[in-house]
Amino acid sequence: MMNAEVTNVVVKGGKIVGVKAKTKKGKLQVNADLVVGADGRASIVRQKAGLEVQEYGAPIDILWFRISRKKGDPANSLGRFQKGVIMVMLNRGKYWQCGYVIPKGNLKKVKAAGLPVLLKSIERLAPFLNDREGKIKEWDDVKLLTVKVDRLKKWYREGLVCIGDSAHAMSPVGGVGINLAIQDAVAAANVIVPAFSKGNVDIDDLRKIQKRREFPTKVIQKMQLFLQEKFLGKIVSGKGEAKLPLILRVMLKVPFLKNLPPRLIAFGVRPERVDVKVFPKGIGPK
Repeated sequence: MMNAEVTNVVVKGGKIVGVKAKTKKGKLQVNADLVVGADGRASIVRQKAGLEVQEYGAPIDILWFRISRKKGDPANSLGRFQKGVIMVMLNRGKYWQCGYVIPKGNLKKVKAAGLPVLLKSIERLAPFLNDREGKIKEWDDVKLLTVKVDRLKKWYREGLVCIGDSAHAMSPVGGVGINLAIQDAVAAANVIVPAFSKGNVDIDDLRKIQKRREFPTKVIQKMQLFLQEKFLGKIVSGKGEAKLPLILRVMLKVPFLKNLPPRLIAFGVRPERVDVKVFPKGIGPK
């Protein structure tokens, strides 16, 4: 249902049996045999369900904004590093989607310095943007992405399971959040569908989903935390050089190891496959 925002869960006899929501037409209650919390890092579902969250922190936040692209611009997405400054530029066709990395909680300091200072820093990082008139006209053109890394101790309770960022908020490092969310969904489907075909989903079924997906999540989060602490955090604080940690530099030079980091980013630690016994015709519209 589009334009419907979940505001609470419905609990009966200790079991979650649905959700409450608000829509343009008013309040709504949806009853369900199973609620799947997939509402992101600020999940209302996990909050209202009382699931305990472990926070792992992050030394950075990101300023998120767009800058127009021109014909002569580089074709590839870019990462630009200088001491004290990092900017990632994603090619979106007609514009660059930019992520400008700042120390955690430093937005007020950046704003106090003024918009012209930010623009000058952007131009130093990417000189080919110097000719973009009105690339950022006001602070409303800049959005703050608060970076956090967390994970639920228990991803489920009776009648509910959380997946994706609702279960484990990922750092933007590597852009892997969507990968893990889709893998969670496939793993959950492989458990939930056969359980419903036999009757209903019980607590043991939900436990299987977490058991399947928790290990790969932990591995990727530890990698992200390592890079945040040893690389990104040091650069934006001005305490480190713009170079990768030694272990990654070695891996990227050794032929049989250099493909490991991109494979981990693309496929994860435990790639998921649709169970052909459960879904003989696959998943999705034909």
